[in-house]
Amino acid sequence: MPNRLATSTSPYLQQHRDNPVDWWEWGPEAFAEARRRDVPIFLSVGYAACHWCHVMAHESFEDEAVGGALDAGFVAIKVDREERPDVDAVYMQVTTAMTGHGGWPMTCLLTPEGEPFWAGTYLPRPQLMQLLRAVTDGWAQDPQRLREGGARIVAALEEAAAAAPTAGSAPPLVEDDLAAAVAQLAREYDHQWGGFGGAPKFPPSMVLAFLLRHHGRTGDPSALRIARDTCEAIARSGTYDQLDGGFARYAVDRAWVVPHFEKMLYDNALLLGVYADLARLDMGSRPWAERVVRETVDWLLKDLWTEQAAFASSLDADTDGVEGLTYVWTPDQLCQALGDEDGQRAAELLGVTPSGTFEHGTSTLQLRQDPQDPAWWRSVRERLQLHRTLRPQPGRDDKVVTAWNGLLIASLAHAGWVFEEPDWVDVAARCARFVLDTHVVDGRLRRSSRHGTVGAALGVAEDYGNLADGLLALHRATGDRAWLEEAGTLLASALDLFGQPDGTFSATGIDAERLVLTPRGEGDNAEPGGASSLALAVLRHGAQAADASHLDLAASALQAMAPIARQAPRFAGWALVAAEELAAGPLLVTLSPLPGSAEGPGAGADDRIGALDPLGTAARRGPTGVLVVDGDVALTSTGGVRTATVCRGTTCDLPTTAADALPSVPGG
Repeated sequence: MPNRLATSTSPYLQQHRDNPVDWWEWGPEAFAEARRRDVPIFLSVGYAACHWCHVMAHESFEDEAVGGALDAGFVAIKVDREERPDVDAVYMQVTTAMTGHGGWPMTCLLTPEGEPFWAGTYLPRPQLMQLLRAVTDGWAQDPQRLREGGARIVAALEEAAAAAPTAGSAPPLVEDDLAAAVAQLAREYDHQWGGFGGAPKFPPSMVLAFLLRHHGRTGDPSALRIARDTCEAIARSGTYDQLDGGFARYAVDRAWVVPHFEKMLYDNALLLGVYADLARLDMGSRPWAERVVRETVDWLLKDLWTEQAAFASSLDADTDGVEGLTYVWTPDQLCQALGDEDGQRAAELLGVTPSGTFEHGTSTLQLRQDPQDPAWWRSVRERLQLHRTLRPQPGRDDKVVTAWNGLLIASLAHAGWVFEEPDWVDVAARCARFVLDTHVVDGRLRRSSRHGTVGAALGVAEDYGNLADGLLALHRATGDRAWLEEAGTLLASALDLFGQPDGTFSATGIDAERLVLTPRGEGDNAEPGGASSLALAVLRHGAQAADASHLDLAASALQAMAPIARQAPRFAGWALVAAEELAAGPLLVTLSPLPGSAEGPGAGADDRIGALDPLGTAARRGPTGVLVVDGDVALTSTGGVRTATVCRGTTCDLPTTAADALPSVPGG
């Protein structure tokens, strides 16, 4: 019989609807039940695409004995970290502090007041049962000891938070700091395989975006080299889907050969923007970088586009309970799909070996070098794609997350402008319209929806920042000021909800549920943090709307992020993106509509394709980080010739028709 999770808008929670566990969703009712029964809380946090979440579910949560132990001694709460990033952040902070590492599934034991006294990640069934028995006995014999332990943990973390640098206590980021960040990244760079650090290895999308902007502003060749070589290493590896396009979440090895196979919307949104910028900045990289962009857009539209005109969250790592089943191949399987001659040739090209590069003699597909016969490879790729569609397919988490759709709106609109693909811009606009129409309820942005039904969770800072940034990207790609106005309205609400007296941003709104600890969001991890996403959106809005107060506010917010940017730039990539754009001015290029096109917002996109447009071409080939508003009807053509204005911060030049007056890469 389904449990309480059956009515959830989270596919992850729905996966547990038939467990023999009396699961509760996070909420006051669950805590009231724990107080009524005077039992601790068993908190389990995960997400739908998580491989080890599935493993623990099959081993433990589908087991009658585990269910009986949980129901007898605990109130069991299941949380989708993607719906409740605030809850996830608080208890991940606890888990990391107590164990030295974090990850999912996350398991925490709490007092009925929410104070944690035990935390960990994946537990095999025997260890889980041992833990449940010990805690049940301990709570029955001396609950006060466990309560006091939870109170001490909370107090220690509060004390550590109070000792952290406050806004204004650190000097603001200056150009020397940005150069020092590049130097530190260069020291941590993996010169053999690209990226940073060892295994597991995550695509460093935000750091790559920073490096491209630093090169665009300074001409620093090392920044471009690190970004270019990392992008190529990933694009040719098993972490990139060589058949369908799209990136897996991370690799389990240094060489990017074997991915953890889930595909997340936020990773692909961020990387889409990086590869689009690399393609416009470095002509030597353009052929393969543009290929990656086009393949990834095709995959996004095929596998993550929903009936509601927005993008789903992820594809699972597992298929039928087997990790990577859809994606890996043996030489025999290639020959069965392609015939012996083409199969053997494809195996050599794609690194599919008799012993395998993954498990059980299977291999991921890698494209370490371009095929000598592109037409042959196109045919092979199409045949393998068709053959793969006949295999079982991974599950899809089809909830629509505001923040992640905001990232994709921004990247898709930008890529559509870079490659003159107006259909991509139109898709981004349709997605933005759905999120604005569905996720804003009584003026308050919500976190997510599913099948057109909006969830109850309130939007957090990253939802506001990323969505506003997507709307600003649409303004730039179309020239339509309606998107700029929508972004301004959203940011005005964000400042009321998240703005602090010292000029910083909180991770959750003033109307958010009070948790045992305040969620911290000063850094960037797998996706932009709330503070940096708002800082970047406020900065870009300040430039595009000529709002000097927003430029000042962005500078204040970035100052609060300066310590982590200096100490650990790998975990401040989005903040460094904003700092680079601020150091450049920010620079804003505004182009008048192309003469001969319909004079209206967003007009002329089709007409520009193939047209003689030196200003548009120069803008597209300009430095990464320069904001370009293309087709602003407020700017008129001069004598039938397209014109442009260039603004640096609050100072603008006179309109020009000369392409060489637009910003360019120093030394480029």
